[in-house]
Amino acid sequence: MGNAEIGKAWAAPTPRCYIFDLDNTLHDASAGVFPQINSAMTRYLREHLGFAGDEADRLRVHYWRRYGATLGGLMRHHGTDPHHFLRETHTFHDLESLLVSSTVLLRALRRLPRRKLIFSNAPMHYVEAVLSALGIARLFRVVHCIEHTGFRPKPHLHGFRRLVGRARLDPRRCVFIDDSSENLRAAKALHMQTVLISRRMQKRLYINNCLGNQRQFAQFLRRS
Repeated sequence: MGNAEIGKAWAAPTPRCYIFDLDNTLHDASAGVFPQINSAMTRYLREHLGFAGDEADRLRVHYWRRYGATLGGLMRHHGTDPHHFLRETHTFHDLESLLVSSTVLLRALRRLPRRKLIFSNAPMHYVEAVLSALGIARLFRVVHCIEHTGFRPKPHLHGFRRLVGRARLDPRRCVFIDDSSENLRAAKALHMQTVLISRRMQKRLYINNCLGNQRQFAQFLRRS
């Protein structure tokens, strides 16, 4: 799916609400933030759970793949306090220097005349810090984070249902935008319209549009 198909998926009903993931959707977290978070998580497994370096890193990735977030495995198998873990692994003193964002995208986002929400698997203090650093915190009426899901991250439907209830949404009038196709599959199960942000074009029945870069994303928002 390419730019030529933008608009085809929105035949009916007209969307009223746009729900955005944060990391690797509204900014490029892989460039600076994610390596720092991954290192902090591996260090946490070493210092608080006693795993050796290689084993700590392997377990971090294993839990992330199995549960959608490393925290899920730590809570299930090690009784980890989620608040302590998230505070230790998602706090930055130099966050602004790590952020890589698109001015064109942020400008289009500011001009989008729709209700805008955030749904992130990250903790609230981190999400608020990133939105503030990007200068877009005031754009979002609702910020739905891992704490609001009962620490059950996307793609679990539990967090989506909590968001729908909390924000009083009609899922059929929502557009959900994320860099994870599995998260979009969950959103589509609730009949949301879906947009994948990915350099790899993917044709799936549960993906309405696939946008390959930030410029295409900005163009999509300007047409919405």
